[in-house]
Amino acid sequence: MNVIDTTRGEADDHFHDECGVFGIFGRADAASFVALGLHALQHRGQDAAGIVTFDGTQFHTERHVGLIGDNFTKPSVIARLGGDRAIGHTRYPTTGDSGLRNVQPLFAELESGGLAVAHNGNVTNAMTVQHELQRSGAIFSSTSDTETLLHLIAVSPEKDLLAKFIDGLKKLEGAYSFVALSSKKMIGCRDPLGIRPLVLGDLEGSWILASETCALDIMGARFVRNVEPGEVVVVTEKGLESHFPFEQQKRRFCVFEYVYFARPDSYVEGRNVYEARKNIGVELAKEMPVEADIVVPVPDSGVPAAIGYAQQADLPFELGIIRNHYVGRTFIQPTDSIRHMGVKLKHNANRHSIEGKRVILVDDSIVRGTTSQKIVQMVREAGAKEVHMRIASPPTISSCYYGVDTPETKKLLASRMSVEDMAEFIRVDSLGFLSIDGLYRAVGESARDAEQPQFCDACFTGAYPTRLLDRDGPDNVRQLSILAAGN
Repeated sequence: MNVIDTTRGEADDHFHDECGVFGIFGRADAASFVALGLHALQHRGQDAAGIVTFDGTQFHTERHVGLIGDNFTKPSVIARLGGDRAIGHTRYPTTGDSGLRNVQPLFAELESGGLAVAHNGNVTNAMTVQHELQRSGAIFSSTSDTETLLHLIAVSPEKDLLAKFIDGLKKLEGAYSFVALSSKKMIGCRDPLGIRPLVLGDLEGSWILASETCALDIMGARFVRNVEPGEVVVVTEKGLESHFPFEQQKRRFCVFEYVYFARPDSYVEGRNVYEARKNIGVELAKEMPVEADIVVPVPDSGVPAAIGYAQQADLPFELGIIRNHYVGRTFIQPTDSIRHMGVKLKHNANRHSIEGKRVILVDDSIVRGTTSQKIVQMVREAGAKEVHMRIASPPTISSCYYGVDTPETKKLLASRMSVEDMAEFIRVDSLGFLSIDGLYRAVGESARDAEQPQFCDACFTGAYPTRLLDRDGPDNVRQLSILAAGN
């Protein structure tokens, strides 16, 4: 039996989503609500998921490899997760392997009691800190950067859990949104730059923490506000407390959330994602017009930008590529004869819409370029007269170190080719990318501030907003000079 992973490697060279977190406090049957919230966040990670609950006496944990719907809709599983408070996590691995030992939330019995932690993002000094802890005798049971925080909390000299938690956070660098659960508290926090999202919600008096607002919508919860960069919120039976233990910094929210990661129906940092993506398409049409007959999205992520492009260009919007939504994580092949079908497992050209037409294909990004190449070939074989590709983001020239699984920089097509060379590689008649200023305009800014960028856009500019100690080491002069220059 041959199994091909249809969402990784050469078969799918999009960026892979990071992770999603969800927590609820003070609600009977809390695990059911967490499972529902994680289902809404499934787009942020499809490898594995976990839920931890507390029932007033003990903690309960369920962690499984696979999708939420395959593991947490069974009554027997939810029945094992009693309690009125719970946190959960859906995962795509960005650090550590994909085995069960790295599935979150991670749980530990500390001196002060049990503590579960779930994390979206990536701690860029995790290995550096882990090595220091290991030299002092610490033993790690996973290869996840999330476990680093648990160890820092365990060895903190502070007296109470919240103080220990904050003490641990202050030793971490990078991007993170944590949700944690003890017997008495649910804690949520964002890194001081606010690179990763986290929102507060309310369901009839029960506080909720979630990566995106779409997870609130699915259960009819009310969006209250964003957790602010550098903020630590604590939920107890007495209500909500807010703490700001970090020095205030200029926020650097991940701009790629608007391009690809967040669900279109979510609001992130006060902006509707669908509207932002349509605006991206409008800007793209202004910057990169071309004579054509129709605009076709590469589904599904290219759809909103293609709508915006078509409206601005006054061209018909057509579903010239149809996606098969029933291809999951793997496709089991009965024989080797279909091993190399590749992109056609997910997409098929709609010949009726594109035959004899000059086609503009709109996609969110180009990473390695292999998928784009196959899609262009498929559209040409369906009879397109011309194929022009327009990309709803700037060229991706640098790897992400903040919780997004990206190839090495040298494997990114735009890091080693000019736009002209890329066009030749993917065999299009023309290729155009949105400019960085165009991206900023689409999300409500007049232009990118080169001295102090309003977002984290390192994948497009190489301007990393934090040190990358695990990659570079503490004495990397080049990295420090980039930080000082701010661009």
